[in-house]
Amino acid sequence: MATKTKATPAKLHVKTGDTVLVIAGDEKGKTGVIKSVNRSTQRVIVEGLNLATKHNKPSAKNPQGGITKIEAPIHVSNVKRVDSANA
Repeated sequence: MATKTKATPAKLHVKTGDTVLVIAGDEKGKTGVIKSVNRSTQRVIVEGLNLATKHNKPSAKNPQGGITKIEAPIHVSNVKRVDSANA
């Protein structure tokens, strides 16, 4: 049986806090600030972009349940860092 090897974290062109422009996908042309970076999967979460719908089951913490919007990750190849002077 083949063993699964862990991907080594890659060096990326963006980091948390950078302002980026989305260059591909549904959010193309929009800018935002990076909230988090996952180097092993090469994905970033951009504040306010790529919103996904999450259905929450009622629980003790949230007795109402409901539907919420969360930011889904975007691959780093689909974002371009923008100079803060130009943004």
